Amino acid sequence: MEKRPFAELGLSPEILKAVDKMGFEEASPIQTAVIPHGMAGKDVVGQSATGSGKTAAFAIPAIEKVDVKLRKVQVLVLCPTRELAVQVSEEFGKLAFFKKGLMEVPIYGGQSYERQFRALDAGAQVVIGTPGRVMDHMARGSLKLDALKVVILDEADRMLDMGFRDDIEHILKSVPEQRQCLFFSATMPRAIQDLIKHYTRDPVWIRIEAHAQNAPQVEQIYFEVDRRSKIELLTRLIDLHDFRFGIIFCSTKIMVDELDEHLHARGYSVDRLHGDITQATRTRVMDKFRRRGFEFLIATDVAARGLDVDDLEVVFNFDLPNDAEDYTHRIGRTGRAGKKGMAFTFVAGRELYKLQNMIHYGRLKIRRERVPSMDEVEEAKGNVFFEKLRATLEEKKFRSHDQMFDRLIEQGYTSTDIASALIHILQGQNAEPAKAVPAKASKPKAERIAANEPPPPTAPVPPRDAGITTAPFLVKPAATPAAPGGPAPGPAAARRDAGPPPTGDKFAAQKRGGFERKPRTGREPGFTTIVFNVGRQHLVTPADLVGKIAGVTRLPANVVGAIDIHEEHTNVDVATEHAAAIVAKLAGIRVKSQSLKLAMVPPGA
Repeated sequence: MEKRPFAELGLSPEILKAVDKMGFEEASPIQTAVIPHGMAGKDVVGQSATGSGKTAAFAIPAIEKVDVKLRKVQVLVLCPTRELAVQVSEEFGKLAFFKKGLMEVPIYGGQSYERQFRALDAGAQVVIGTPGRVMDHMARGSLKLDALKVVILDEADRMLDMGFRDDIEHILKSVPEQRQCLFFSATMPRAIQDLIKHYTRDPVWIRIEAHAQNAPQVEQIYFEVDRRSKIELLTRLIDLHDFRFGIIFCSTKIMVDELDEHLHARGYSVDRLHGDITQATRTRVMDKFRRRGFEFLIATDVAARGLDVDDLEVVFNFDLPNDAEDYTHRIGRTGRAGKKGMAFTFVAGRELYKLQNMIHYGRLKIRRERVPSMDEVEEAKGNVFFEKLRATLEEKKFRSHDQMFDRLIEQGYTSTDIASALIHILQGQNAEPAKAVPAKASKPKAERIAANEPPPPTAPVPPRDAGITTAPFLVKPAATPAAPGGPAPGPAAARRDAGPPPTGDKFAAQKRGGFERKPRTGREPGFTTIVFNVGRQHLVTPADLVGKIAGVTRLPANVVGAIDIHEEHTNVDVATEHAAAIVAKLAGIRVKSQSLKLAMVPPGA
């Protein structure tokens, strides 16, 4: 069964906008097959299981048929469990996000009747419920089905297995005769076929085969992890296994952009692909990736289509795919040509249930593992280096440097110290060690203040280059003098031309809202002020800047002092010893979609 873009399925602009917001670029096979028949008002029997993307297949045509001006139940979805009812209700909510006036409600046992009464009285048009609670509301008169247009049975075989057959038949006998009926079931036992025969009219049968899609050469692992921790887990796995070539799949274009920004900030070699990127750029990125011009491609499913690379080491499912077929298509990009590959999947919250259903549907072999600790990552990195060093020694493919070793040994250094120093340099730890400072000078600011101790002595920090002491993005064009006979400059212009006030305080002229406001930055000894080219108009917050500094430089957050956000720029105080490194490493990094330009304020400015 082929897939088609949602735009080709004759959907309303509201649904297309919602689908785009959810990040889906094309319909899955079950959606491609069911939606046109559902839109045409035909009864449908779909043989498919959870994990195949069937919820949207029946939700989209059902939403399209709802008259939002009619405050009566028009769509009824029966589910076997409360968990599935909640999941389906959430999917309806996302797909109907831009269809104003549509209201959906899940009703199931174990939840307060009062809440369900209020939602039904308010005029919910879509009801998703378990058979027992639906029958209960029907008996109470709180659920009226006289205006029902569509009835849907989701996972009908499970409902029969759970003993709901009589309840289902009672409900189906109570709905209007002129209504559309959609059955979805993973299997088709005789009991299901009898229901279909009695309660549908000339149905369209659609069967999506569950292919045996295991990739024997791919080691498949999943982690249950909080959404906020996914990036940290991703980087740990890359470092733990020393991966150098792979694809990271995200479900939305927005997530691709955000992850690209985060990984760039952490120093990883990445690029991105999604539907909003021009064809010329996509071709360039794909060609560069095939040549290993960067290490990791971050992409949506559609954007990565046609990218045929045989030697991928790893595939990351940063976001869970839409269905089992998409999953196997993703991981099938590694483990090719007889080589071993790895596939990691991250799941958060209720996604775990969806993954379990996908495993059952696609007959996948995925094992769960715990999140590796930082100690394990560091140990693994050391082991990788050890193996490289041992292999080099065994191959003897290196030039002898006996003369240099002899000179160092003659000066009193031991061979183990020399080797340790070389390893230190090779592992990228050859930064100049920090100079020893008195204990008092190394105390945090709060402790110095509490102990009434003087601040540590500071030395001017030379700029990285000649232009670093100026912030060209803050320079305003000079005011044009008024033409002779023209209007006199107003009070504001007069204040601008007057220069700083005679008090000599360089900050006294800064005002906000008509009241004098002294800046927060530039006041603490031992700190240097850096000017960033982002401010309030870019919706930047202190947390954005502290997080970016800490994430890019790997310095502790306490190297950042006061932060003063202005309309078009922000002043940030940082520990003087780290100021030059921060400016160098953050230049060009994106914050709030802005490429950072930074400048240090010279001492005494």
